[in-house]
Amino acid sequence: MTVRASGTAGAVDFEQGSRATERVTGCSLIGGPSVATEQGSDRRAERAPPVPPVPEKPPVAELAVERVTHQDIPAICNLYKKVWESEAGLPADLVKAWQPTPLEFTSWMEGVTYFAARRAGHLVGVVGCELRRGACRLVQLAVEPEGRRAAVGTGLVNAALDWARRSNAATVWAEPLARFQAAGHLLLKLGFTESGILHRHEWGEDVRFFERVL
Repeated sequence: MTVRASGTAGAVDFEQGSRATERVTGCSLIGGPSVATEQGSDRRAERAPPVPPVPEKPPVAELAVERVTHQDIPAICNLYKKVWESEAGLPADLVKAWQPTPLEFTSWMEGVTYFAARRAGHLVGVVGCELRRGACRLVQLAVEPEGRRAAVGTGLVNAALDWARRSNAATVWAEPLARFQAAGHLLLKLGFTESGILHRHEWGEDVRFFERVL
């Protein structure tokens, strides 16, 4: 009896000593990671550098489309010059004809209603509306290169459509150069139908015809 009791006590002392050894070494006696090792891993993960936040894009200024006034003429002439000189491969005579001086643009305004698009006060596009025999023709549509694919052309054509309805026009039509494929895509998106093409019609360039019945 005495021997078994002391043996049991020894076993208890051995277990307690094992636990003490485990706490000191930080290693489990059965080969698995100890609690201290896992907590150390957590602390290393917490010390990892934080991921920097993704910067937000600045908001785009609202587009305003209004009728052109005589005060807008210098800015419009500069816009036409910038747009047509940025188009590579256009015939030189066409580029010259489509860049009016302020005096020439004043004469263009006779019988034509022009609309200008602005963002944050900066002129980014222009289009003219000419009423002929009950139909509205879109003329001199131009959007600065930085403003393309930013709803500028859509805003200008929609303003022209509204004006044509108020003017009791039966149809609206446009004739962009065939090389200006983006203009054709825009007109089709806004409900126009392509009705034909004239080859070498303007300064040797092909012209596509689009119309929309109102």
